[in-house]
Amino acid sequence: MTFRSATREDLPAIIEMIANDALGKLREKYQDPLPKEYYSAFDRIDGDENQELRVIENSEGEVIATFQLSFIQYLTYVGGIRCLVENVHVREDQTGKGIGKQMFQWIIRRAKEKGVHLVQLTSNKQRPDAIRFYEKLGFKATHEGLKLHL
Repeated sequence: MTFRSATREDLPAIIEMIANDALGKLREKYQDPLPKEYYSAFDRIDGDENQELRVIENSEGEVIATFQLSFIQYLTYVGGIRCLVENVHVREDQTGKGIGKQMFQWIIRRAKEKGVHLVQLTSNKQRPDAIRFYEKLGFKATHEGLKLHL
């Protein structure tokens, strides 16, 4: 497996993965061609030094997983940096092969390289399997997360 920065050419594969579950089907627009908003968002992410959109390729060069890291500077923890992990997706035909575990091993190494003191993520309560997976990796539900959709 190869971990690399995502490119604009990877967007169809990324959006297909994001849209390929019960929640994604409700909020994403996977179509050909993709809506231009996805490319605009990619350009903003790609241009921000605190954002890393990554893909994982298999030995055939196919994109089989994706995730996004946001490095956030805080005043707390004596000016510490947090790594927020978002949009974790493994292609449906690749689940159960240990890719997620390897992904998080890579993420934790990357966070340490960046001097991060805390890796955090959220998972929708409608995804109990994902929550169990994160707990097995050592993540703990220490806070209540609240959202306000605008």
